[in-house]
Amino acid sequence: MMEVVAERKPNYRRRVLLGIVCLGGGLLTSLCSAQAPAANPAPAADATHKIDDTWQGTLHIPEANRDLRIVLKITKGNDGVLKGIWYSIDQSGQGIQTATMSFQDGVLKYTSQIIERTYEGKMSADGRSISGTWMEGDKPVSMLYERATPATEWTIPPPPPPVVPMVADANPSFEVATIKPSEPDKPGKGITVRGTRFMTRNTTLNDLIAFFYGVQQKQIVGAPSWVETDKWDIEGQPDVPGTPNKKQMETMVQKLLADRFQLKFHKESKELSAYVLTESKTGNKMTAGDQKAQLPGLGFSSISPVSLTVVNATMGDFAQFLQQLVLDRPVVDQTALEGKWNFRLKWTADESQMSGMGMKVPPPSDAADAPPPLFTAIQEQIGLKLDSGKAQVPVLVIDKVEKPSAN
Repeated sequence: MMEVVAERKPNYRRRVLLGIVCLGGGLLTSLCSAQAPAANPAPAADATHKIDDTWQGTLHIPEANRDLRIVLKITKGNDGVLKGIWYSIDQSGQGIQTATMSFQDGVLKYTSQIIERTYEGKMSADGRSISGTWMEGDKPVSMLYERATPATEWTIPPPPPPVVPMVADANPSFEVATIKPSEPDKPGKGITVRGTRFMTRNTTLNDLIAFFYGVQQKQIVGAPSWVETDKWDIEGQPDVPGTPNKKQMETMVQKLLADRFQLKFHKESKELSAYVLTESKTGNKMTAGDQKAQLPGLGFSSISPVSLTVVNATMGDFAQFLQQLVLDRPVVDQTALEGKWNFRLKWTADESQMSGMGMKVPPPSDAADAPPPLFTAIQEQIGLKLDSGKAQVPVLVIDKVEKPSAN
């Protein structure tokens, strides 16, 4: 994935702002909020009030002391089926479709496509408002929608310009790149591609080698200790117009590591402890993605429990993501599933997981409704199987590396 961000706090519960990030056709959003009191019950709504309209409300994030304006547009087809699209207009003009929507006995319910958002609220007796709860996983926030009028309706900003891909045969480099030591003790880490802009935060050279050569960190051998400990913030812009595809981005970063870190290595093959990803007997439960998307989107919307959204990713992308950010050993894709896929995965992590995110997960919950462990969740929720064993995998043997040259 080209968007990986984690924040660490004393109680290890993710609490960050709603964000919308477009990654080459993929959409990743994130909302984790403080516990909010449930809204007061509303009187029964008049059944004559229609729900298909424009609604708007303010989502308050207490910890950030910030309000985010949300616009919800509901339409009804000739068959009576309700559809919706919602916007966080202070952050983006990008609309997000609802996956399900119903309005019965004055109660509106909807879930969001791709990302884990739900809302349930009761319409007021006069039909002017809907009072309810916006949910991110198991984290509720009180949310009041009001029916918009021509005089009160908020302006939705224009959507971001369409992504213009870099020409397929381009062999790009970074036209300009800055490498700076990260701030000491700054939590979390991130690798981000937004349009043509490349950024990392709090990343070690080991992180960059693993991510952009497609290996797990145990497949990097012979490097000096600072490669695993020194952290860097990097920003770069390619010398070719357009948004690079995954292979072009890897090429640019590999050139940067060779130029600025003087990285040289050779490849060998070695048998290591690994996880093997296969299709389970229950069969694939994922949905087909956009096969033309430039970049996959894979990202966490919460860490405890872990909620992972995957958009337009190949099985190789997913295996790489697991081995670099979640698991402690290589993951070998043997699913034989071609193409790109969309799915959500929710599990309760254990202490051996998430080290690639720079996180230490809290002890597993003993709640009866806690999500299952990762291996069970993969089989039950997406129809794949992850088994531990031994596998012959490539290793990168470091021949030369130096701390980065001056900007």
